[in-house]
Amino acid sequence: MLFENGHWVYDFGQFSRGAVTDSANILVVDDDDDILTAARLLLRRRFGAIVTCRRPEEIPGLLAGNDFDAVLLDMNFGPGESSGRQGLEWLGRILQIDPQMVVVMITAHGNVDTAVEAMKRGATDFVAKPWQNEKVVATLSAAVELHRSRVESESLRDANRVLVEAAAPGSRSIIYESGAMREVLSLVERTAPTDANVLILGENGTGKELIARELHRQSARAGNVFLAIDMGSIAETLFESELFGHRKGAFTGATDDRPGRFQAANGGTLFLDEIGNLPLHLQAKLLSALEQRKVMPVGADRSQDVDVRIVAATNVPIERLRDETQFRQDLLFRLNTVEITVPPLRDRSDDILPIARHYASIYSRKYGQEPKTFSPQAEQALVDYDWPGNVRALLHAIERAVILTPAPVIEPGDLQLADTVPVAAAGPAPIPTVMNLDQMEKETIHRALVKHGFNISHAAKELGLTRASLYRRMEKHGL
Repeated sequence: MLFENGHWVYDFGQFSRGAVTDSANILVVDDDDDILTAARLLLRRRFGAIVTCRRPEEIPGLLAGNDFDAVLLDMNFGPGESSGRQGLEWLGRILQIDPQMVVVMITAHGNVDTAVEAMKRGATDFVAKPWQNEKVVATLSAAVELHRSRVESESLRDANRVLVEAAAPGSRSIIYESGAMREVLSLVERTAPTDANVLILGENGTGKELIARELHRQSARAGNVFLAIDMGSIAETLFESELFGHRKGAFTGATDDRPGRFQAANGGTLFLDEIGNLPLHLQAKLLSALEQRKVMPVGADRSQDVDVRIVAATNVPIERLRDETQFRQDLLFRLNTVEITVPPLRDRSDDILPIARHYASIYSRKYGQEPKTFSPQAEQALVDYDWPGNVRALLHAIERAVILTPAPVIEPGDLQLADTVPVAAAGPAPIPTVMNLDQMEKETIHRALVKHGFNISHAAKELGLTRASLYRRMEKHGL
């Protein structure tokens, strides 16, 4: 657009609508009718709705009644006005109404100082009059992208806040009365406010992920994402792609850019479960990311900074982790700034009944039943049992008893604790009376899990499944 013989002259033939911006809504505010006409004719070929306004006093009403992706705002209104004060005032009003709004200022040629001041106050960019059509379109296209990115980020933050709040209370609570768990949670309370990496040790089913979530909940990162990864279920060929992301075309099937788990958890906490089962050659790749605090997506030519707190967990004994033929000692050094050991349920028997009563109430509500309680004999059976599968096995027994017991009081036989003895000690397995394949599969998986103390790797090996396949079947059957 050029100013010739007292008029704005424009040529729009070279511009076409784009897939990204053709639905965008733009508000143009200027007291010059020629500017508004030129902007409307230029921008309507590239964007969606173009709303023009001569009087800035109408801006609040227009923002309230429309969803704009960007505002193109003049610096001066009224004859002889050239200070830019009015534009700065209205910039402030717009951002007060909608902090996510992207505002591009229109300034007179040569008045760059005022435009710079506007950007300090929150404007995204500026265009100078007389403008170049290419510059206006490019600037507003970038502004639309920025606004949509801001809106999406805010939406994701809101969604994550809801997820964080939903994950903390209720069925995710840590129920305890034992001194052993009191010591664990005291250590969590002291460690959580720091950014120290934490290694959580303990048998399968002891609640290591709950401890990890509690560390996150009490940390300064609590408002950001908590992302859990089962390291043992990731295929070795996809390890780098899953953790560090990939670029489109990096390998067969990579049809789009995809962020990895490190990028997805940026600003939050990344929980690496089953870290002890990670092969040595993959441990080296993980170590590099932790040392450099950078990740290299597959197919990318430059690394990306990441800011995550690492909480790792394993059921592997610490003695085995300290064997350099099994686990890299430099990686262990990075992971275990603080070690937290979650004791098995048999070593904190004071927790058994509080957990059982709490979850009996939860499962009763879940399945629409009257609250179920335990007889004194059932409570004694719960306390006396060794619980090789720890809390996970206890919850499974309670849920099953709630579902199958018609009476309001659960008796020892309703808990079916005899079903959880190791297969080797139980003698030859009887011929099943139920011939439904799904039910037989569920029972077989359950017996394998109980036999191996809910050790996923060992149970999967005995069943002839991969860990990922076993996890899918456990999810299918609600185990």
